[in-house]
Amino acid sequence: MGIVISQAHELMKEALNYRAQRQDMIASNIANADTPFYRPRDIDFEHMLAEKKAAMFAKNEPTLKLANTNNAHMHASDTPHATQTTLFFRDGHMARNDGNSVDLDVETSEMSKNSVMFNALIASIKKSGATFKSVIEASQKL
Repeated sequence: MGIVISQAHELMKEALNYRAQRQDMIASNIANADTPFYRPRDIDFEHMLAEKKAAMFAKNEPTLKLANTNNAHMHASDTPHATQTTLFFRDGHMARNDGNSVDLDVETSEMSKNSVMFNALIASIKKSGATFKSVIEASQKL
């Protein structure tokens, strides 16, 4: 395990990985625009990242413990249930005669939105790295 710069940095790295995965999924949809009976796929990871963010930055709030009145009872889990992305079919559009429901306008707009978010994450990570680099360089001069 490497040096952990901050909790936000770790969350940005995960978001970057999911954005890259989503870009590949959208590109696959565009590539299959002429495949009969193809249904466009997408990845929903925003909810999972929001849960991770809430868990990472939670103020030590008291939690209610579940009573275990019998040893045969199942124990409560402390881990969130949505720890992975959700793959779903984007079926809000009319299928063509060949059963394909890929809408190139939707796919290209989703790809451009995803690219903007990906580039914003890259810029944020670079800015964070530059800040730490300047701190390290300043400490070397002392």
